[in-house]
Amino acid sequence: MRTVLIVLFDGVQSLDVTGPLEVFAAARDHHGRAAYQIRTGSLGGTQVVTTSGLTIIPGGDLRDDRQAGPPDLLIVPGGAGARRRDPDLVAWLRAHAPQPERVASVCTGAFLLAEAGLLDGRRVTTHWSRCAALRDAYPAIDVDPDPIFIKDGRIATSAGVTAGIDLALALVEDDLGRDAALDVARGLVVFLRRPGNQAQFSAQLSAQVAGRASLRDVQQWIAEHPAGDLSVEALAQQASLSPRHFARAFAAEVGLPPGRYVERTRLEAARRHLEDTAEGIEQTARACGYRTTEAMRRAFIEALGVSPAEYRRRFRPAIKERHHADRHRLV
Repeated sequence: MRTVLIVLFDGVQSLDVTGPLEVFAAARDHHGRAAYQIRTGSLGGTQVVTTSGLTIIPGGDLRDDRQAGPPDLLIVPGGAGARRRDPDLVAWLRAHAPQPERVASVCTGAFLLAEAGLLDGRRVTTHWSRCAALRDAYPAIDVDPDPIFIKDGRIATSAGVTAGIDLALALVEDDLGRDAALDVARGLVVFLRRPGNQAQFSAQLSAQVAGRASLRDVQQWIAEHPAGDLSVEALAQQASLSPRHFARAFAAEVGLPPGRYVERTRLEAARRHLEDTAEGIEQTARACGYRTTEAMRRAFIEALGVSPAEYRRRFRPAIKERHHADRHRLV
């Protein structure tokens, strides 16, 4: 049985703890037995208060590891307490984190690993809003703000809160296979897992919202009509501006050129289409504004590192389950 130790501290984000914990607690081996033994610990074994005010009583003292020994997987969650980088906790991590087979951080837990010197030279991620701060504070780390999780050798890091569930499912899949991870995902009513290099947020969230109403209307039009004519000329007409003026104003107020914004929106529409429908790749490409399936494939490979067919494969079980349930209700 693999062992998992989750580090607790005051100011921890509760979902960073409970999300991965529930994934590992639900995982079963091929005999149907629990696959992981999970421990929680804080310095001194004292109870901790999360950022939401929830009190958690840990299973033990992090310093009392003489009997338990090092875990197979050490998880360091995030939260406001992680950004404070308690020197005693950092010292414990510096001494003990090299021992487990794998170490994972959730959200801003990466700051604790970075302070302990465990991320130097590695490619990592954290919550998108904290990536710049992590990069500035630790220039020896390669911080990538886009993926929801990254596995670099024995170290894995994930983006904010729910991305910890995605990472935990990926680790279960590594250990026990896809079927075991799928069983956990079904039980928790989540997707098997999003690809690790899927963007942390949507085109609409990642870009700024335009200040003027006419440009906001254009953003909405793009989202609702991904297969339409989304050329600069057509969008400028929607905004009642000249193409040149529109392109400059859109880039200034949204933070992206119109063409790049359209690309992101179409990719997001295609992802949702593949996740939520059983339509083929060719139909999806047409519905989302791609001229050819090859054009859509190139967009997926560049942005997500997987083809549309592979992306669909990862979500197809959930689609099958839903269709089966729908048919069952009709009967």
